[in-house]
Amino acid sequence: MTIAVLPSVSVAPSVPFYSPAGNEVALFELAWRLKLPVLLKGPTGCGKTRFVAHMAARLGRPLHTVSCHDDLTAADLTGRYLLKGGDTVWVDGPLTRAVREGGVCYLDEVVEARKDVAVVLHPLTDDRRILPLERTGEELEAPDDFMLVVSYNPGYQSLLKAMKPSTRQRFVAIEFDFLPAEQEVPVVSAESGLSEAKVKPLVQLATRLRALKGHDLEEGVSTRLVIYCASLIAAGMPTAEAVRAAMIEPLTDEAEVKAALVEVARAIVG
Repeated sequence: MTIAVLPSVSVAPSVPFYSPAGNEVALFELAWRLKLPVLLKGPTGCGKTRFVAHMAARLGRPLHTVSCHDDLTAADLTGRYLLKGGDTVWVDGPLTRAVREGGVCYLDEVVEARKDVAVVLHPLTDDRRILPLERTGEELEAPDDFMLVVSYNPGYQSLLKAMKPSTRQRFVAIEFDFLPAEQEVPVVSAESGLSEAKVKPLVQLATRLRALKGHDLEEGVSTRLVIYCASLIAAGMPTAEAVRAAMIEPLTDEAEVKAALVEVARAIVG
């Protein structure tokens, strides 16, 4: 039996831009020093993934990111045996690689994964900090520079996809939300290249549309979508077309709701 270890994930050459909303940077750094796992919760597109990338680069550690989905199993994270050239080879999954090599392992939208994933995470999120690999007979001890970070969007939780209290209470939690308008405007401007004066009405529109969450819309406009819209405008697309493409069409398929959102956009953006 052969165990294949894939090459290390490279450390980002520069720190990705991130605008703190509170004490999340200091809290994350303290959790890193104390070897505590971290749970990030907040709406889609509010900056959770960017925050993790920022912190991994800030700490100078590799970042192993896994986007969780309905079919993601514990074996996808830990690894499996594969046939290569007639030999049976064990290939580490991303979680196992992160434990072997150190760095930050980020499981995005962890509640989307299958339930057996939580069982794998439990021994990594208490004082043992181990990852048992039953198929290889190994019990990996996480190095001091390993950190587990998971995230989820509470707005999408259901009875079938809720994080159990026994799992939630294994993490230090940081709650995220959209930035205040006066802080979101410079962020969107910096990311898109559009002037703050032109970004301001886009953020005002996003704020207005976010207020409709739970009524006409399942989810509000993310900062990511506002950046997409501003980027289209900066590239030369007319504002009305950019707003429709990036801030209205992604939110709903209902013709009546879209028509109402267009009218709101006209009143705010023009």
